[in-house]
Amino acid sequence: MKEQQYILKNAQSFELKDIFDCGQCFRWNKEADGSYTGVFGNNVINVSKQGKDVIFKGICEENIETTCKKYFDLDRNYEEIKDKLSKIDEHMKKSIEYGSGIRILNQDLWETIISFIISANNNIPRIKGIIERIAKRYGNEIIYNGESYYTFPTVEELSNVAVEDLRDLGLGFRDIRVYETTHMLLDKKVDLKELEQEEDFNKVRETLLTLSGVGPKVADCILLFSTLKRWEAFPIDVWVRRVMNELYIQNEDETKVNKTQIEKIAKEKFGNLAGIAQQYLFYWKREA
Repeated sequence: MKEQQYILKNAQSFELKDIFDCGQCFRWNKEADGSYTGVFGNNVINVSKQGKDVIFKGICEENIETTCKKYFDLDRNYEEIKDKLSKIDEHMKKSIEYGSGIRILNQDLWETIISFIISANNNIPRIKGIIERIAKRYGNEIIYNGESYYTFPTVEELSNVAVEDLRDLGLGFRDIRVYETTHMLLDKKVDLKELEQEEDFNKVRETLLTLSGVGPKVADCILLFSTLKRWEAFPIDVWVRRVMNELYIQNEDETKVNKTQIEKIAKEKFGNLAGIAQQYLFYWKREA
């Protein structure tokens, strides 16, 4: 595979930090020059910005323009979405102004499932380290600019990996969960292709919840950040609970705010754009 380049002219709603540091992905790293390099599928891509132009370059399995348009959701009008959400209230408007360059990535479903199982009760540097070690041990090497990068292993490539092997990579209590989910998918107890084709949101969510290590928050992250692309999903973690309580619920004891309350408000206020609203609110609260 040879290096390719694609330049997106006058890009709107595309800021590197907003996209790569908003908590949706774990395989993108910032370079000394401010660009980011990441691995997805069999691609290693470096993304930089010059003025309003976004430059994608790297080793790409297929056409880089087609690949990047799909992965970075470039055919979607985020300006329209932000305009619609900004009209809901001042809080939403303020959070959008802060994270105006966020785009929700179309990440591989299998990799997103495993990544977010690993994310449970974990911090981002540690999650990134674990995923990188799994890729280095079981994925395929791609050389780009004299550096070695590793693809995320397929279900089949993890099929003979024992719980002990995963434990050696620092997964902690998540080792058995990754092992069990891998084998559930191998045995077709859950079929990812069928899941991508299923239209009923609740059916997809219920199926994800049968996977080992997938609770409500992880299921919602998978629904939102993968190729499932279900924007009505509203992942709730400590930051989201905090911001939703501060802005809309205002309970003196934040710990008494339950998920049902939050989900009800999210559905009423944001409708089928709840997922992207959640990203703006989460990123704003955590970063600002």
